[in-house]
Amino acid sequence: MNSPHLRTAWVLDRAIWHLTTRVADGRYKEKGLPSDITNESHLNALRRVFWEDIFPQIKLWEFYQVNVENAVEQFRILLQNGTKPDHSKTEGNKGLEIIQDFHCCRYGNRVNMDSALETFVPHSSSPQHIGECCGWLKQKLTEMNEEQYRIIHQHQEQAVNCVVGNIVYERLADHGPKLGPVTRKEPLVTRYFTFPFEEMTLEQEMEFLNQPDKMCHFLAHNGWVMGDDPLRNFAEPGSNVYLRRELICWGDSVKLRYGKGPEDCPYLWEHMQKYTEITAKYFHGVRLDNCHSTPLHVAEFMLDAAREVRPNLYVIAELFTGSELIDNLFVNRLGINSLIREAMSAGDSHEEGRLVYRYGGEPVGAFVQPSLRPLMPSIAHAMFLDVTHDNECPIELRSALDSLPSSAIVSMACCATGSTRGYDELVPHQISVVKEERFYPKWNPCSAPNSTGEVGFQSGIIAGKLALNKLHQELAAQGFSQVYVDQVDADIVAVTRHCPSTHQSVVTVSRTAFKNPKTHQYSNNVPPMFIPGKIEEIILEARTVEREAGSYKKDEKYINGMPEYTVEIKEHISMEESAMVKHAGVTSKGRSEFMQEIQFQKLTPGSIIAFRVSLDPKAQKLVGVLRFYLSQFSPKYRRGSVPDENPPDVLQKPLTELMSKLTLADMNILLFRCEAEEQEDGGGCYSIPGWEGLKYAGLQGLMSVLADIRPTNDLGHPLCANLREGDWLIDFVSNRLKQRDGPLAEVGQWLGAMFDYLRHFPRYLIPCYFDAILVSTYTTVLDATFKLMSSFVERGSTFVRHLALGSVQMCGVGRFQALPPISTKVQDVPYRISPITGEKEQCCVSLAAGLPHFSAGIFRCWGRDTFISLRGLMLITGRHTEARNIILAFAGTLRHGLIPNLLGEGRNARYNCRDAVWWWLQCIQDYTNLVPEGHEILRCPVTRMYPSDDCEPCKPGEVEQPLYDVIQEALQRHLEGISFRERNAGPKIDRNMRDEGFNVVAKVDPATGFVTGGNRFNCGTWMDKMGESDRARNKGMPATPRDGAAVEIVGLSKSAVRWLVELHSKEVFPYDGVKVHRDGTDVFILYTEWNKQLQQSFEVEFWVSGDSQDPNEKHPDLVHKKGIYKDSYGASNPWCDYQLRPNFTIAMVVAPELFTLERAWKALEIAEKKLLGPLGMKTLDPDDMVYCGVYDNALDNDNYNLAKGFNYHQGPEWLWPVGYFLRAKLYFAKKLGEEAYSKTVILVKSVLSRHYTHLERSLWKGLPELTNENGQHCPFSCETQAWSLATVLEVLHDL
Repeated sequence: MNSPHLRTAWVLDRAIWHLTTRVADGRYKEKGLPSDITNESHLNALRRVFWEDIFPQIKLWEFYQVNVENAVEQFRILLQNGTKPDHSKTEGNKGLEIIQDFHCCRYGNRVNMDSALETFVPHSSSPQHIGECCGWLKQKLTEMNEEQYRIIHQHQEQAVNCVVGNIVYERLADHGPKLGPVTRKEPLVTRYFTFPFEEMTLEQEMEFLNQPDKMCHFLAHNGWVMGDDPLRNFAEPGSNVYLRRELICWGDSVKLRYGKGPEDCPYLWEHMQKYTEITAKYFHGVRLDNCHSTPLHVAEFMLDAAREVRPNLYVIAELFTGSELIDNLFVNRLGINSLIREAMSAGDSHEEGRLVYRYGGEPVGAFVQPSLRPLMPSIAHAMFLDVTHDNECPIELRSALDSLPSSAIVSMACCATGSTRGYDELVPHQISVVKEERFYPKWNPCSAPNSTGEVGFQSGIIAGKLALNKLHQELAAQGFSQVYVDQVDADIVAVTRHCPSTHQSVVTVSRTAFKNPKTHQYSNNVPPMFIPGKIEEIILEARTVEREAGSYKKDEKYINGMPEYTVEIKEHISMEESAMVKHAGVTSKGRSEFMQEIQFQKLTPGSIIAFRVSLDPKAQKLVGVLRFYLSQFSPKYRRGSVPDENPPDVLQKPLTELMSKLTLADMNILLFRCEAEEQEDGGGCYSIPGWEGLKYAGLQGLMSVLADIRPTNDLGHPLCANLREGDWLIDFVSNRLKQRDGPLAEVGQWLGAMFDYLRHFPRYLIPCYFDAILVSTYTTVLDATFKLMSSFVERGSTFVRHLALGSVQMCGVGRFQALPPISTKVQDVPYRISPITGEKEQCCVSLAAGLPHFSAGIFRCWGRDTFISLRGLMLITGRHTEARNIILAFAGTLRHGLIPNLLGEGRNARYNCRDAVWWWLQCIQDYTNLVPEGHEILRCPVTRMYPSDDCEPCKPGEVEQPLYDVIQEALQRHLEGISFRERNAGPKIDRNMRDEGFNVVAKVDPATGFVTGGNRFNCGTWMDKMGESDRARNKGMPATPRDGAAVEIVGLSKSAVRWLVELHSKEVFPYDGVKVHRDGTDVFILYTEWNKQLQQSFEVEFWVSGDSQDPNEKHPDLVHKKGIYKDSYGASNPWCDYQLRPNFTIAMVVAPELFTLERAWKALEIAEKKLLGPLGMKTLDPDDMVYCGVYDNALDNDNYNLAKGFNYHQGPEWLWPVGYFLRAKLYFAKKLGEEAYSKTVILVKSVLSRHYTHLERSLWKGLPELTNENGQHCPFSCETQAWSLATVLEVLHDL
């Protein structure tokens, strides 16, 4: 009635039933098909009967075909009447359309005549042309009917195969139920539909198809489909499961038609909801049998109803989806507590042991997981059964002797376990939940072994199962959560359950009997076992034995088991009392590995023995002591802890007290320092044989690797193997710090004392306790680190703190001083005794540009990188004194009015960049704004290394002047104009640059006030890639010269001039302008005038309106993006001015007053659309003809634009500009109003979430210099870059 698509399946089902009756009556015997089907020839005869008798009789294809003659005649009449097609009814679909008959009647399919009229158009209305057209339609319909015939033929082939397969299992297979001859009670196959009428002929039954009052009584049985999509309802339209006989059918239940919701069948939903609620009221848990065949939305609805009654309902589910991903979908949608898993699915003991390992807890020696930890993919919790109710009997598949050892293996799993009634009683056949009508025996502890109506402790393996269940419960209650499975030989499986707190273990050895010992010869040689630790007792030993109690005979009233087997069991005995252990000896392996060698006797197939094991007494005590010290960091270590009777002096002080003595420079050594930094001190990072070196010598190097190992307990990792094999890493961690002076040495001694306990542990415990010590130390270090920083960091989010660690990562003091000395008159400058000269020297921290490439030697410090990074990594984090020292040290190197690009300790500096001095000035401004009494820095003395352009380096203190004079000199030189040739010009300082490139020019354009300079042979801004390829002929040619006035320099200079005007008005800065010599006369340029000039000139010259009539647009033919700001002004190649790059956003942040709100917002939207990547900003518009987003510095080919990484800044996505883009977006969004600001905050958080994810996962604990297009990893990038971390931290500070 409600599922007419199943009518053909019903017809076939009735035909198969009538075939059953004829076979049962012997009417096909002459055709080679007797009622007792026993061989392949009988099956072939059955196939012939289907194809020769059944299918021709029922003609299933007719239900899917069109009555061709009727359709053609209808079409002819329409043509003769001149009917035109209604195009709305064909919905634009071309070709002939067949409309499937909803009621699924024979030849019930119809032709969409509108599609026919569209498809077959006569040349005229003449009878001849109409006849031709009808002929074409007839031919097409005949072809379509033939196609339907072929489809049904395929379905019939599958149906026959499924019927035969079912018969093979039920009647021929050794592991099947062997149903015997075909009868009406045991038909060929289970019927798919109910039939509540008297027996009649098939022809009479076919008449029911047209009688709704009869058809409503035919209900489809439920079941399941092997390998089917569990998210699809196999009984709904579109599925041919019933027609193809693919359903494994349950003859005692029907498929309920729920529809999409309660409105589709209110009675059914209401009835089943009530049933579910009653179930939940009386039972603490439910099993969702065949959960994969239950529509998800139905199960969700019913379980919600059940949880209203019992919120803590325990839900177990049987799922056969064939996919753990889909399993998890069901688990998460339905809130399933446990999935049914079965030991019987294992084909041998090795596989059975693997299932215990897979479903049964953590590995022995697993790491202690922090309360807050990464959410890792995991398999669903298991309800591990020895056998489920609907699978074959294990005695038939294996042997009766295997029941006990397989139960023991299951019981040792660290998960829920269970069984099915009949298993323990050794019932030697499957108990059919559909057909079985006998009673289960009653419980009587004193029942006789041969009783069929009662069972007790002497029945089957019940006594052994009771002991195993008690052990399973005890292990769970006492926290034995770790599991180790050892395949001793082909039949023997040893499973260890271990308590990670007390380090007690229970080892169960099971000798399985997958094959019957009466027909299979088992070896008498049982290999010895080596159990680490001390055996305290034998918890139980048991074996299945034969006895004289008669042989099995199936009882007619009770479901009885095999009386000829029982269990011999002893519990809680000593080794000497054991009947299975022949000898136990103690061996030693190293100072901490004590083994007991066990030699067995009478460990026959079907036997089990369980040992209780503890560590060697000395190791047990030292584990307790170490746990006592670790308990100060986490309560997880309190259980099993023992106070130290003679504590070492260094451990009597809390670690927090030692950490409180460390500076942030000390933290750099303790936590970080990459290979190059360590090599400078004569050391290096630890390298793991067969794997790779750690990223840092400090704790972070190990913590990054352990963070990947810990969540998955990857104890096979090379790092864990290295720890188990020897103490080299333990010694490296502590000795590296002991060699230092002062508080760092004390921390090294503390670690060394903790590691001394570790040395006496069994080696399998070393990795987890090494990790515990490191985690405790690391978290204490971080707490101490953040206390030394600003309140913004100390009280900040995890993301803020991770970024702030970049300050510790990048700021350090090496063996060689990276910064030139600052004035001795400056207060709070750190000093040390030089490790090289032995004399007192300054030891100010310097800021590395990036790791690992720019971390040590002369390439560590760069003026531009330092001052782009300084605000985020030092000022915002509260490192004010160290920031001041860096500002003053660079101030001392001012030469030609410029701050050096490559610092080279000042003596090897290169003054080849135009922007570093402006970033330096911006940082001084930020210092005065962010630091309490920050303007005092302006009066700090600066010891000048180069008081004149051409002098040799002066000695520290020889020439000193206040910082405000140095600032004034920088501006004076720019207004006068800077022009010089680099010292030592040539390959000595740059092997790629052409001669003209060594000429440095920087000046202020009198017409606009813009700082301009450079030439097409050098690159004076951060986009500084110089061509290196002879082959591509780009050597000596900058990829991005950006000569003229670069937009960010204009913004930075505007910011600096505005700031100086403000300072002068507050009488903090003594100068209000500069006297310069121009056109033969001296001119005094007021900063207020310069500031005004920049304000007036900026948008006039930088805004790209796209209006061809714009009088300010000098090159309208070069405009290819309108509504943006130029990247530069006055470049030697005018095209470059108009390229869309992210640099204008820097100007927006430092000098937002230059921008009108509407224009700024429009430009930012274009930048977001075109330049914003997952982590960084594209350095060039992807629409630009030279854009290439993949940087490969090793590539050398003929491509001018790519060879030797020429596209470094021509598309790859750099991270630091994204900070300025987001800050600019936030600033102008706030100006636009609350709605725009709220949306922008969402955007910013969305973008930064990707940086947080990267930072969390990075082994370097940093953000990279750049990525390739779309956020792809770039192997040529620094893995962590100072300015990337700094500018992202600044965004969070703005938020």
